[in-house]
Amino acid sequence: MGTQPQNAHATEETFTPHRRGAPNNPPMNPPLIKVAVIEDDAPTSQQLCGWIKAARPGIAIDAWFSRDEAEAALGRTRYDLVVLDIELGRERNAGVALINVINKTAAGTPVLVVSAMPAAIYRSIMKALDAWDYLQKTTFEEADFVDTFLDILRATKDKSPAKSIAANDELSLDPLRQGSALWRGQRVNLPLTAQRILLALHQRRGEVVSYEELYQVVKSGRNRDNIRKHVSTIREAFREIDPRFDAIANIPMRGFSWSKS
Repeated sequence: MGTQPQNAHATEETFTPHRRGAPNNPPMNPPLIKVAVIEDDAPTSQQLCGWIKAARPGIAIDAWFSRDEAEAALGRTRYDLVVLDIELGRERNAGVALINVINKTAAGTPVLVVSAMPAAIYRSIMKALDAWDYLQKTTFEEADFVDTFLDILRATKDKSPAKSIAANDELSLDPLRQGSALWRGQRVNLPLTAQRILLALHQRRGEVVSYEELYQVVKSGRNRDNIRKHVSTIREAFREIDPRFDAIANIPMRGFSWSKS
């Protein structure tokens, strides 16, 4: 982990466009979208902020480097999206504590976790805490981060009511809204990539959806092992609320199929 800069506000101002300019001449139209990047390693923080600014110019970004300053900021500011690391300084699970703060004070605020912690262990923990998605450092590129970040922004800004794909089906979901997948009336907690795969399978229920077709809905890891891992995540999420869930069939050497209801 990196060392916290001596002047955190200097870095914050660097990445907060609406704070630039002379104090007596504030911008007339402040950004409508406000994002917090909570990362104790300064180069990583600058990189993430740079990617966000390049993808969506005009976003206001507050960069925080420790649990204490981030927690204080979360208490006074309602962010549209929070990007955070799990380990901050010597606190191995500081990010977990911050997600709990968000859930208590600003429930519904989307959280994108970017951490070096192994995804195989921490993805399920973050899912249980209602984080929207999890990216493991060193395993993704700029395009992966930007695509995931923009997907979350689009989902949070979409105001259309949730739509049921089939009124008489046990599964109800809206691909534009995080957390809207319902199985027999109960919420199914899935990360965004898993939601996209679920949608692709359900839209063609009763048919085989090939691996090659599923590659088109994932942002990275376009290989069979990765698709199988995502499908396993989907099954586990459904079986948490329905131990007998078996609607997704593995078609050997071809892909997967959602059985008709």
